[in-house]
Parts: sequence; C-alpha cells; structure tokens
Amino acid sequence: MKPAILGMAAIFAATTALSAAEVAPGDVVFDEGAVATSITGVAGDPVNGRMVVASKKHGNCIACHTNDEMPDVAFQGEIGPNLAGVADRYTEAQIRGILVNADVTFEESFMPSFYRVDGYIRPGKRYTGKEADETFGPLLAAQEVEDVLAYLLTLK
Repeated sequence: MKPAILGMAAIFAATTALSAAEVAPGDVVFDEGAVATSITGVAGDPVNGRMVVASKKHGNCIACHTNDEMPDVAFQGEIGPNLAGVADRYTEAQIRGILVNADVTFEESFMPSFYRVDGYIRPGKRYTGKEADETFGPLLAAQEVEDVLAYLLTLK
C-alpha cells in the first residue's frame, strides 16, 4: 500500500509543479511585444498546435490566415498574413507575444488576444457590452498557446 501512496504523492507533486509553472494571463511579461519564456514551463506539442490552428472550435486561426501547409483546410481567410514562413519572420519570443496579446505588438490588430482576460469587451455567454468578468478565461489555455507556438515554429 505504501508504494501506491508514494506513487500518488509523486504524481500530485509533479502536477502541482507543472501548474505552479503556468503564468496567469495578467502576469505575462512582455519585452517590446515579445514573451521570452514559456507560459507553462512545458514544451509545446506541434501536432496539437496544428489542430488548434485549423479547428473552428479552438484557435480558428485559419479564419483570418492562409496557411500553405494546410491545403486540406477549407475557407482560409486573408485578413492576416499567410502563416507560411512565420518562423523565418519572427522569433519564438515574438510569436509567443503575438499569440498571448497581439495588441502589444500590433496596436490596431484584428487578431484576438488568445491569452488575455482583461481590458477589453468580448461576447461571452451573452453579449452584454460590458467588460468580461472573472468567469471568463482566456480564449486558449496556456498549453494550447505553447502548442500553437510549437507548430508555427515548424513553418519556415
């Protein structure tokens, strides 16, 4: 029985350490729009990141961006730049900053701030015309941001 308890304690400690490494949306540190360090402390998964980029239920990046690497995804938008070569145009820290809060880099951007929860009005359960309250989380989880980043870094 003791080995099982020790194993559970180890899993709990590891899970707590991982969640403790996650940076809250309001605590993300920007340096001229860039976010130098991971907001999770865990490497991103480019396969999951690709799904988030393409999925209308997740990031839905394709609604505004074309992506030459995804010819199978229909209805690609043209509001934002083509994602092809994004890893050659921006550093990892710059891309993370744009994903977290595009307004820091591009003041008039139409791009959603995927890891921001305050300072703007957005529809939620019902559109109220008021600033979102504490019941609204970011559009993407911190790990999803890191996953999208990992995928975008493959686009050279």
